[in-house]
Amino acid sequence: MTATTVTDVAVFDGTELLRGRHDVTFDASGITSVIRTGTAPAAGTPVDGTGATLLPGLVDAHVHFRDLEQLSALTRYGVTTALDMSTWPPEFLARLRAADHGADIRSPGAALAGPGGPHAHIPGFPAEDLLATPEQARRRVAARVAHGADYIKVVLEAPGAGGPELETTTAVVDAAHEAGLRVVAHAAATGAVELGVRAGVDILTHAPLDAELDESFVRVVADRVRAVVPTLTMMAGTARNLGNPALSYDHARDTVAALHQAGAVVVAGTDANDAPGVPAAVPHGSSLHDELELLVEAGLTPLEALRSATATAATAFGLDDRGRIAPGLRADVVLVTGDPASDISATRRLRSVWTAGRRLGDVQREAPA
Repeated sequence: MTATTVTDVAVFDGTELLRGRHDVTFDASGITSVIRTGTAPAAGTPVDGTGATLLPGLVDAHVHFRDLEQLSALTRYGVTTALDMSTWPPEFLARLRAADHGADIRSPGAALAGPGGPHAHIPGFPAEDLLATPEQARRRVAARVAHGADYIKVVLEAPGAGGPELETTTAVVDAAHEAGLRVVAHAAATGAVELGVRAGVDILTHAPLDAELDESFVRVVADRVRAVVPTLTMMAGTARNLGNPALSYDHARDTVAALHQAGAVVVAGTDANDAPGVPAAVPHGSSLHDELELLVEAGLTPLEALRSATATAATAFGLDDRGRIAPGLRADVVLVTGDPASDISATRRLRSVWTAGRRLGDVQREAPA
């Protein structure tokens, strides 16, 4: 295997910006060494990292797919892992998983939803995944496990708004946990967040637009939920496009700020999606850079925002082989000009992207702002 060494480079290792300059060597088997510059001759093909920072490949923790090309759209912008949040039919998901290009994906298959909520009206949404009873919930989780789901996604609404009710949602969570899987809950309204926390879901996605979470409940979320994926990019677009004064992006942003201050784990995800009828079209790849900037505006430091799309995201979803730059881990790495640990917009200035040690030829050198 041909090795690559990025030389004389600043390294954000997924947790911290390492002191000094380093040489990082990797190949298709993974990252093989991270050493101080000048310690040893560069192995394999050298790549000059002067004036640049090497990052772990970025993780977008909320995406949707309609075609295989969207996998490559992600990696053009440095997103090397995509956490899909509902894809069907199984044949299309199998093609995504087998694709030998673009971002590596994890998926729950189709989401589970309620018979009266908005998702019940999505054209082609699998009718068998609209849950009316706890027994149905247990059966559908078992089907997901049999098809190799990486986690379970359930779409929650405020109580009485057509989503799975508490008993059914709790059955989803219990069945998933018995199978060793995490549960991700779509919860775009405060009532849905409360229902998800009561049911014991692991990860909440979306930040509510209808109101800020109550201060005391913010602490409950921070204590009980493994992670929050606020998808501020989608929430900003939704609030703008719907034009409903009762739905404010300020609520979402301020909730994220409060959750962060309370110690909640915040993970970057965009809800990248171009399906007909979505409240906002969010592009694959470039939108993650928007999300990182919105998280900084909501109170995260640039370093914390970087963690939210690297080590923190990987840990929240149990991806132990990536999200950090360290020997033995998967060689998904991104080289950017500048110092994103102090200026988050530097993630947009891409020089090179490698997935599993392979350098990509098609990289968007400047992600649009």
